[in-house]
Order: sequence, then C-alpha cells, then structure tokens
Amino acid sequence: MTSEELLAVLAAVGHAQRLRIIAELAEGRMYVSELARRLGVSRPLLYMHIERLEKAGLVVGNLELSEDGKALKYFELAPFDLRLTVDTILAALREDGRDPNDVKGKRT
Repeated sequence: MTSEELLAVLAAVGHAQRLRIIAELAEGRMYVSELARRLGVSRPLLYMHIERLEKAGLVVGNLELSEDGKALKYFELAPFDLRLTVDTILAALREDGRDPNDVKGKRT
C-alpha cells in the first residue's frame, strides 16, 4: 500500500456518515435507495460518500437488473482489514520509494 492509498483509506473512514454506511453494509449488500432510506440521507449525498469508500477499496458497486427490468445499483463491502501502526506508515512510505527517516527537518 502506498502512502496515497493509505491516506485515501484514512480519509474514507474519517467521517461519521461513511462509518454508518460501512455498518449498514456489514449486514449485507444493499441497493442505493434502500441504503439511503436506512441512513436517512439523499441519494446524491449517499453517492458522494460511497465514492470515497469505493476509491479507497472498501466498498464495491454493481449494477444489476431487477425482474421488472429496472436497473439497481447494489453496494457491498470489499474484504478489508484496517490496522494502523507505525510499521504500516513506514511500509507505505517505502512503497512510494521514500526513505521514512528522511523527513523535512529531520535527517538521520
């Protein structure tokens, strides 16, 4: 994981509404309208939050047709295990090709 990917994950889970989305999807996949109703938010607002979660790789969306031919966008959680440690941060910096010890103002 690069530092950019790590920052995307941290930003994605750094909002109460997105944590609520994760909690709802932990019960199983859901289509957008149902998820919006459960959370008490508009679909455009839900999409804004879902987009952040998708970019971070925490949520996956699939378009499916219902029996009556109506297109429904379903979302579900992607498998993830989020652990933030010093080693996670150092590994992300190394993945970027950066020396974790070469930080502005600090040279070792």
